[in-house]
Amino acid sequence: MAKTATKATRSSQVRIIGGQWRSRKLNVPEAPGLRPTPDRVRETLFNWLAPYIQGARVLDAFTGSGALFLEAMSRGASTGLALDSNSDAINNLRSNLALLQCDNAEALRVDALQYLGSSSEQGFDIVLLDPPFHQDLLLKTCELLEANHWLNPRAWIYTESEQAPSTLGVPNTWRLHREKHSGQVHYALWQTLA
Repeated sequence: MAKTATKATRSSQVRIIGGQWRSRKLNVPEAPGLRPTPDRVRETLFNWLAPYIQGARVLDAFTGSGALFLEAMSRGASTGLALDSNSDAINNLRSNLALLQCDNAEALRVDALQYLGSSSEQGFDIVLLDPPFHQDLLLKTCELLEANHWLNPRAWIYTESEQAPSTLGVPNTWRLHREKHSGQVHYALWQTLA
């Protein structure tokens, strides 16, 4: 019994790199498929987004550990919405948001594809897409964002994938702004043309 209890409560930590919560370490659950974006990748991404993050509305469709989402909120996003179907991940993110006294962000335990399948009343300026790999979720999510008006004009979309950005097949109204890879992970920043 003790082993099961210990396994269920295992966690690791992520460190907020910049912004108002800089250097804060927060617990994140350890679960299969949950892979917090490494510090170096997060730092690169938010260097790319530095001119655009202040006051932005941020959507994190597969929040997982919440590392990207918390970094965006720390750096001045005006509002944020985080989605994930894993209840441990969402409960942990809610706890971290409460600990940080962040009341301009919401974390929902939902299936991202189902949630994004309905039309949005208000679009987002920055969207973070780091879905579980090898499940064909990224392209479907991109299509839903575009079709159901989840993106504001000139929105920025960050993607992490197991494939090179040029092979993803994102909507043709997006242009590739920057790309890199770290190990087996390809990450890219896109911008909508309109």
